[in-house]
Amino acid sequence: MYPPQSTTPFPRRSRARLCSATRLRPRPRLAGKKHTKLRREIYELGLSLSPPSFPPPLPLSRRLAARLVVETVESLLSSSRARAGRGATTAAACEMEPAAAAAAMRKASSQASLADPDDFDLTRLLNHKPRINVERQRSFDDRSLSELSLSGAGAGGRGGWGGCGYGAGAESYESMYSPGGGLRSYCGTPASSTRLSFEPHPLVGEAWDALRRSLVSFRGQPLGTIAAVDHSAGEVLNYDQVFVRDFVPSALAFLMNGEPEVVRNFLLKTLLLQGWEKRIDRFKLGEGAMPASFKVLKDPKRGVDKLVADFGESAIGRVAPVDSGFWWIIILRAYTKSTGDMTLAEAPMCQKGIRLIMNQCLAEGFDTFPTLLCADGCCMIDRRMGVYGYPIEIQALFFMALRCALLMLKPDAEGKEIMERIVTRLAALSYHVRSYFWLDFQQLNDIYRFKTEEYSHTAVNKFNVNPESIPDWLFDFMPTRGGYFVGNVSPARMDFRWFALGNCVAILASLATPDQAAAIMDLIEERWEDLVGEMPVKICYPAIEGHEWQTVTGCDPKNTRWSYHNGGSWPVLLWLLTAACIKTGRLKIARRAIELAEARLARDGWPEYYDGKLGRYVGKQARKFQTWSIAGYLVAKMMLEDPSHLGMISLEEDKAMKPVLRRSASWTV
Repeated sequence: MYPPQSTTPFPRRSRARLCSATRLRPRPRLAGKKHTKLRREIYELGLSLSPPSFPPPLPLSRRLAARLVVETVESLLSSSRARAGRGATTAAACEMEPAAAAAAMRKASSQASLADPDDFDLTRLLNHKPRINVERQRSFDDRSLSELSLSGAGAGGRGGWGGCGYGAGAESYESMYSPGGGLRSYCGTPASSTRLSFEPHPLVGEAWDALRRSLVSFRGQPLGTIAAVDHSAGEVLNYDQVFVRDFVPSALAFLMNGEPEVVRNFLLKTLLLQGWEKRIDRFKLGEGAMPASFKVLKDPKRGVDKLVADFGESAIGRVAPVDSGFWWIIILRAYTKSTGDMTLAEAPMCQKGIRLIMNQCLAEGFDTFPTLLCADGCCMIDRRMGVYGYPIEIQALFFMALRCALLMLKPDAEGKEIMERIVTRLAALSYHVRSYFWLDFQQLNDIYRFKTEEYSHTAVNKFNVNPESIPDWLFDFMPTRGGYFVGNVSPARMDFRWFALGNCVAILASLATPDQAAAIMDLIEERWEDLVGEMPVKICYPAIEGHEWQTVTGCDPKNTRWSYHNGGSWPVLLWLLTAACIKTGRLKIARRAIELAEARLARDGWPEYYDGKLGRYVGKQARKFQTWSIAGYLVAKMMLEDPSHLGMISLEEDKAMKPVLRRSASWTV
């Protein structure tokens, strides 16, 4: 058990601060009138020339005590170095070995209730990087890592503890470390479990082991993670391949854990595949097309590995993946934000790859809308599900990729023209989606009262949507408080279904305004049973059935009602929901969803998806040990424990776009 704690009474304010420490509130200031025995012992060891003053001894929690001790040593060593010219005593203190400092801390642990020395290695923490001073109401995405002010440089003192608000009602956090260095997440990842021992969930270690088993190497270098490692399945199909979209949560997990090598290798190899000649039958695909997946083949005779890519010619329905290029750009930006390494993004081959993707997406045609026209089955929903036209998932990813590309492109002769086109498209796209895809109670009432067959520029019903096409379920589903981006908008057609990925990405990319983002989270809270159920998260809602299922899916036996893409529950979406919750300050939603997933994921063998209206049953054709289900849980867990990771995947609203919203804005909290 732990050593006895002090029972000395202390002021009410100090007690309140202490109680809030376990809820991740800013720690108490290290200043006061009395001295604790702990600081006395450090002072007597010669770490400082003058006795420091601190608050009276408090019954400390393990986490707070650990950080208190580390900061004490750092503060005293820093002050000793500042007085290095005043005497030999100070010089000796400055040159003190870290092992001696660790020994002093272990001597003082009886007063601070520290963890065992083996669990908490102080010699590692004495050299950790400075913490980031985060301004309240400004996200990490608003500035690059180099622009963030470091603690100790400002007037806030050595901790630099401002708040860290992601939205109205966002909670404050301790330990905002740099995403590219310093201490990692507290959730028990391999990089963090050796430094801090705070009883992580047992599922975390199991998840990391499963994720590492999915790694595939190319000529001795880790290259990516295959879709699933399910040895119980009879036919492998294409689950032994590395999918670009499937690798996204794996890439984020490795970046958050300080292992960027596999992500760098993945980015470079897929970029080389982009340069291949791509043909389906006798038709040649555009230069910017990225593969849906690739496979590493080993030649036992020659002893050489080779890559085989699939650009859609082997996919169901022979549809090229529109989202692969967008995800590649998003991963590249996440790598840059996490490592601080701009050399990869600025390399000529990466700059060319970004330009090719942008040229393909920004090509002029007969479109009258800024949204991107695409075929059914071109994204995560890769089977016929009625998402042809202008699906919200593609529009949100398109918007995010445009913004990431704008941040990484170099304004040289080749890049400047692309950048100008991106800026123009972003302004038009944001207005279009925010205005015409948005649906809340007031807007639903307006559509219900629409007149049809309107002509001229003064038309209110610009897409000629017939009010009779509003499905009956929507009137009961739509709460008075809340809203979302509908699945699709095109002439005389509005797909009123909810799609989780598109709405979450819209929040992360700031395609949704702050009011709209809050309204989306309101809807999730109000309709928890429908959109989350017993296993997060529903890919879409509601399921289509009966005659509609026959006509929309072509009687697809895999997409029956409440299964697979037709209303199934996909654990991989947990990381997107968690990221959206952190950005909007709705942490309770994220915690509740993660607890639901933890209760079943490992027990059920990390399945690909769940079936049923509440997501109670493992999918009838779901693969076990699905890699992105595993990685999605890890990313959600790490982001919740260390919200600074959100900066890899989130973008702040661009004030230069100055969107004009003429639709109703839902209530916010």
